[in-house]
Amino acid sequence: MSATQAAPAGAFDEAIAWAQAHETPWPRDPDDPGGGWGLFRNDPPPWNRLLGPVSARGPVSGVVWRAGQVLARWGEPQRVDLTFSVAKTYLALLAGVAFDRGLLPDVHEPVIARVPGIGFEGAHNAAITWHQLLQQTSEWEGTLFGIPDQVDRYRTVQYQPAAAQGKKGEARPLQAPGSFWEYNDVRINQLSLALLHLFGRPLPEVFAEAIMRPIGASDGWRWVGYDNAWVEVGGRRVQSVPGGTHWGGGVSIDSFDQARVAALLLNEGAWEGRQVLSKAWIERMREPCAIAPFYGYLIWLNREGVVFPSAPHASFFMVGAGSSIIWVDPQRAAVTVVRWIDGTRADGLFARVGSAIDRL
Repeated sequence: MSATQAAPAGAFDEAIAWAQAHETPWPRDPDDPGGGWGLFRNDPPPWNRLLGPVSARGPVSGVVWRAGQVLARWGEPQRVDLTFSVAKTYLALLAGVAFDRGLLPDVHEPVIARVPGIGFEGAHNAAITWHQLLQQTSEWEGTLFGIPDQVDRYRTVQYQPAAAQGKKGEARPLQAPGSFWEYNDVRINQLSLALLHLFGRPLPEVFAEAIMRPIGASDGWRWVGYDNAWVEVGGRRVQSVPGGTHWGGGVSIDSFDQARVAALLLNEGAWEGRQVLSKAWIERMREPCAIAPFYGYLIWLNREGVVFPSAPHASFFMVGAGSSIIWVDPQRAAVTVVRWIDGTRADGLFARVGSAIDRL
């Protein structure tokens, strides 16, 4: 990806000023005595604590990319920073690698059929499929690395249009797998564990080999797990990595590498003439969940402008707390990465970025 400034000088000034005026209220230091940093603080005790490493954040930062060129940049886009639930989409990409390699030929097959003995036993959990985990409709029940799925029951996130009524962490009655959508980090971490056993190798190794190196990403990114998330796989002691940073760990990466991953999705799995991921898998990722049409395979879909009203309806997003948001805009063939913006003001940024691109 070229760092050449291809846009006329000042074309994105209004958008950049908007981003810089609306930085997240999270403190930059996770140990700030005023609190307010991170998701774990909102959990009921004793689960309101970190289990993995975290780091101080940078300023509100980002890039706008199109056709291999950086049109705009602000803040510290080169900074390797936490990206929270953007890592969920990376898990969906890894599921695509497994699909393309024949390790996951049928997403509607129960997970237990290929990875027994890791928490999919019992009448309820044995029915759960990969498809349901990828759409966040699995209703998986259990405890993983000391955290029960109940911590995230009744959870509501900013971009979902509706939610079940109840207090986060209460014992909401479970529904049949596939019949209820709920954003839930413990279940995503269970998906990550299942993928680890499916590949028989640490997921960061597979991600580097299958995704990051083929798209020319740097070697500066990292993906780490909780301190207690070590398991035995193929006679090797390896760390299972989370699909976010709810309790620490997760993916730290710079904005340029994030833009490369987004461009891979924009280009339907192709990179410079090579099909890194099958087009069929990218299409699956963008298929709306029947009971939550704003969501696909661990990506947010903008059907009818529900997620971000100012973005075209064909847009889709990777979203992490904080907020870290990656906007893939097929209509404009462009990618926007923004980090540490106030999530309630992100739509205003996308409106201004879109207008700036349209004027080029």
